[in-house]
Amino acid sequence: MSEAQVSDMPLVHAVNVHKSFHGVEVLKGIDIDVAAGEVVCLLGPSGSGKTTFLRCINQLETIQGGRIWVDGDLAGYTEKNGKLHRLGDSHIAAQRREIGMVFQRFNLFPHMTALENVMEAPIQVKGVRKREAKERALALLERVGLGERCDNYPAQLSGGQQQRVAIARALAMDPKLMLFDEPTSALDPELVGEVLSVMRELATGGMTMIVVTHEMGFAREVADRVVFMDAGIVVEQGPPNDVINNPQHERTQSFLSRIREENEDYAAALVERAEAEKL
Repeated sequence: MSEAQVSDMPLVHAVNVHKSFHGVEVLKGIDIDVAAGEVVCLLGPSGSGKTTFLRCINQLETIQGGRIWVDGDLAGYTEKNGKLHRLGDSHIAAQRREIGMVFQRFNLFPHMTALENVMEAPIQVKGVRKREAKERALALLERVGLGERCDNYPAQLSGGQQQRVAIARALAMDPKLMLFDEPTSALDPELVGEVLSVMRELATGGMTMIVVTHEMGFAREVADRVVFMDAGIVVEQGPPNDVINNPQHERTQSFLSRIREENEDYAAALVERAEAEKL
């Protein structure tokens, strides 16, 4: 591929990506582009391949077919004479440093304070001086609304606060791209909003984001584009209002109908609980 072709690429360029586990094909030829500054939400039922695709972008999984470029770099490989050659671990680690990832579970170091959790990677991975890392970490914790909780340990923080620390930790590496794998799914409902608020702020600031989520309101409000996946393929994609409000494919319609029913059931349960508490 020529330098001109590489320079014209979107920030993420995935072509015909295949991935299998134990003989079961999870990704069946995924083609997705994400432009710099774009927010893309991946929707779909459990087992559709959304998380696997994120993990392939960040090279936590090795693809078995196709190619993924991030900011013009071929992820995990170098190409010579039309053949792919796997990069060494150090090169892969260097590529991964450019990508921030926030998981369902917060994965904070329990023996470190919020501040220490955010400082750790810049110091250990990028060789940033401790003083500089501390100043940056404090600023990031302030940005996610936790400036006053910097000396708390994870066990002293709510789930929403821990997830916001995890976001600050990912941002501390100054990534070109942020990946979110259902970042609110492990949270109590009343804590979801505080995490989504931080993500909205990142999107407004121009961060390129790929978000796996079931939060339809967030996808409708924040995403530039929604991609619906099912059974390892991209079923349909487009602006949020088109895909969420007027889905064209039967599988998308069925999924969104089920999500709406679940939300209605949950809302009814909240009303019922509130009424019971009044008695």
